Amino acid sequence: MKKTVLLFVLYFTISQSTFSQQPYSVFSEQPNEKTYKGIISREVLMSDTSFKWYAENQANYSPNGLAMEELKKNKDSLELLVFMGTWCEDSHFVIPKLFALLDASGFPQDRVTLIGVDRNKKTYSHLCEALNVINVPTIIAMKNGKELGRVVEYGTYGLFDKELGEIIQKATAAR
Repeated sequence: MKKTVLLFVLYFTISQSTFSQQPYSVFSEQPNEKTYKGIISREVLMSDTSFKWYAENQANYSPNGLAMEELKKNKDSLELLVFMGTWCEDSHFVIPKLFALLDASGFPQDRVTLIGVDRNKKTYSHLCEALNVINVPTIIAMKNGKELGRVVEYGTYGLFDKELGEIIQKATAAR
């Protein structure tokens, strides 16, 4: 099952880049709103002038120490699969802070796959259904194609970064 997930993600990535110029589409589901669906990048979020929330929600963020330490220690072996909605206020809050955390820990950008979903929590190739993603943002930590754990929305105690650090620490200590 775990290898199937990795193969599915790989297939999704390749098929999207092969069959389209951009691995995402942009449309409006509600007035004055942009929805990005598919594989997107941080640069896309930062450069879209309608996404003022990105810079605003990254300001004054202090990354959790445990999360930084665990991401640094495991930066060569972890992958992060991140689902978000450009229309979603929870994603507006968490995703800019996640990228600030990744920058502070030196986590490589090429080990992060950011996937935009529509308001129905759907993306291309039924990836949300295959990975049981029902809320956004969802951050899935993976190692060797196996899911170590996931942080859904703000996390269990409202500190997504602390929970991400704990997931990585627990999973890598057990191996």
